[in-house]
Amino acid sequence: MSLRRRAALLVTAASALTVLAAPAALADTTPTAAPSTPTVTRADLYGAGDPTYDGVWRQAYAEMAVSRNGYSAAAGATAWLLAQQCADGGWPSYRADTGKPCDPKTEDTNATGIAVQALTQTGAGSSPAVKRAVAWLGSVQNADGGWSYNPGGPSDPDSTAVVMAGLGPQAARKPNAKGRTPYDALRGFQFGCSAKPADRGSFGYPGTDGKLTPNAKATADALRGLADAGLIGYGTPAATPSAAAPDCTANPGAYASLDAHGTAAAAGAWLSAQLAKGGGHLTAVTPGATAPVPDYGTTADAVVALAASGRLTEAQRTYTWLAANSASWSKGNPAALAQLVLAAGAAQTPRASGADDPLTRLIALGPAPTKRATGAETHADADDDGGLSSSTTTWIVVGVVFVASAGFGILLSGRKRRQA
Repeated sequence: MSLRRRAALLVTAASALTVLAAPAALADTTPTAAPSTPTVTRADLYGAGDPTYDGVWRQAYAEMAVSRNGYSAAAGATAWLLAQQCADGGWPSYRADTGKPCDPKTEDTNATGIAVQALTQTGAGSSPAVKRAVAWLGSVQNADGGWSYNPGGPSDPDSTAVVMAGLGPQAARKPNAKGRTPYDALRGFQFGCSAKPADRGSFGYPGTDGKLTPNAKATADALRGLADAGLIGYGTPAATPSAAAPDCTANPGAYASLDAHGTAAAAGAWLSAQLAKGGGHLTAVTPGATAPVPDYGTTADAVVALAASGRLTEAQRTYTWLAANSASWSKGNPAALAQLVLAAGAAQTPRASGADDPLTRLIALGPAPTKRATGAETHADADDDGGLSSSTTTWIVVGVVFVASAGFGILLSGRKRRQA
C-alpha cells in the first residue's frame, strides 16, 4: 500500500522584504525560464534530521512561522528553498544534488504548494519561481479541478487544499477546461446527508479502493485550505458558531447547497466533536501499533482549522492542551515547532516564554532570520490579528499536509499518502 501523503532562481533574498500580490489564476500565468542555481549549503536548511522526505516542507513551514512573527527570513533559507525547485516549476520533497536535472516523477503538488505559500509570504509572490510553479500546478490539475500528491493520481482533499492555499481565491474558483474548480473538487470530499449523522460535515480521504472514509487530517486540511485560499475568514475572540446543522430531513441536499462558510461551519463542528471524543486532542494509530495515541500534528492543524471556522474558544482550549503536551514531539523538529508557532497565532494565545518558546527553539535550528524594526510590517503582519487571513499570509497544512501526526514517521506518512 502506498504511503499516505507527501529553486532554482536568480534572487538574493533581502533581510526585509515586502510581500507582493498573490499569484494569479492558473490560466493567466506565463512560465519563465529557470535561471542558474544559487549556491547554498546544508547550514541554510532548518533542522539536522534527514531531509529526504520533508526538506522543502519543513523549510517552507519554518520560513512562514518566522515571517509571521516579527522576522525577515534569512537570505540563505530562501535561497535553499529556491534551489530545490525543478526547471519545469515543480518542487520535489527534496533534491540531494541540485546541480542535476530533476526526475519529474519526484515532483509533488504538496511541496510545490507549500513552497509557493512560503515564497509569497516572504516577498517573492510575483517572482519567476512562483510563476513557474503556478504554471506547473496548472499543468497537473485533474479534470475534476483537484490535485493528487503525485501528478496522474486521483485527487485527494489534502493535496487540493494545499494547492488552493498557495494559489489564492481567484484560482480556487476558476473553472478548468472541464468547467470544474478546485473549490468544487474540495467540496466533493465532504460527507453530507447521505452519510451517517456522525460523519456529516467531515471530509473523507479516498482509500485504495476510492472509497471515502471520514478523516480528521483531511477535515483540518480542507478548513485550512478554505481559509488560506481566502474563501472563508478567521474567527474573532467572540466567535463561536451557533448555527444549527443542515437539516437533512427537510432538505436532503442541504450540505450540497452550502456556501464556503457553511461548509466550513459543518467541518468545524465535526472536528470539534472529534477533539471532545479524544479528550481535548486528536488520536491516531501509528504503524505497527494497535492502540491510538495522541496525534500532535493533526491536533495542531485542528487549532488553526477551528480558528478559521470561527471556533476560537475551542481553538484556544485545544492549543492549551497541545502546548502542555507537545515538548517531546516537537523537540528538534522544525516543522512541528512551526506548527506550534502558527497554531498559537491562530488561537490568539501567548506562546511559552524564554527557552521554551517554540519560535525561539525553531530559530535555533536554522539560519538566523533578521529581526524587523518595530513598526516595519510585512503584508502578513498588517493582515494578522493573531490568526491568518489569505493565501499571501498563510502558515500551511498543512497536510498539513499536511504535517505531522504522533511523531516523525507519522509526519511523513500523514503528508505523503500517494508518493510512488
